[in-house]
Amino acid sequence: MIRLVAPVAAAFFVTACATSPSGPSASAQLMATTGNAVTGQVQFTQKGDKVLVTGEVRGLKPHAEHGFHVHEKGDCASGDGMSAGGHFNPDGKAHGAHGHGEHHAGDVPSLKADATGTARFSFESSTLSVGSGKADVVGRGLIVHRDPDDFKTQPTGNSGPRLACGVISRN
Repeated sequence: MIRLVAPVAAAFFVTACATSPSGPSASAQLMATTGNAVTGQVQFTQKGDKVLVTGEVRGLKPHAEHGFHVHEKGDCASGDGMSAGGHFNPDGKAHGAHGHGEHHAGDVPSLKADATGTARFSFESSTLSVGSGKADVVGRGLIVHRDPDDFKTQPTGNSGPRLACGVISRN
C-alpha cells in the first residue's frame, strides 16, 4: 500500500507546487483616510512575467464601483491620501483601462462592492512587477477611490476622493 500512496502523494505535491505562486511577493494593508471606514488587504505575487493581485476591501458603498490604483509614492501620512502622489506611471502613458490599450502601470481594475460593501478580487497584471524593474510596486502607494474610474479623464479617471491608502511592502 505504501508503494501506491507515495507516488500519488508525490504527484499531488508536485502539482500543488506547480500551480502555486512562488515568485517574490508584496502586500499592502489599506487603512481608511480621514472620515472614511474603508480597509483591506492586498497581495502581489510575481508569476513569471505577470503579477497576481488578490485581496479584499471592506467598508465600500454597497453595489458600487470604486477606482483602484497603484500610486507613485508609498506615503499615506496625509489624512486624505494625497501624499501618495499620482498614479504610478513609469512609462509616461495616458490613463486608461487595465488590459485595454494604453494605460498607466498603476491603472488596475476597479473594485466592485457586493451587498455588504465588500470587494474580493483576483486578477493578473502584465504591467506591474514585484521586487525588480521600473514597474516594481514595492514602496508604492495603493489607493481606493470613492467613485468609479471613467478610464478617460486624464490623468486620474475622475475617481474622486481617496477612501483608503496603503503602502506596498515586500513580504
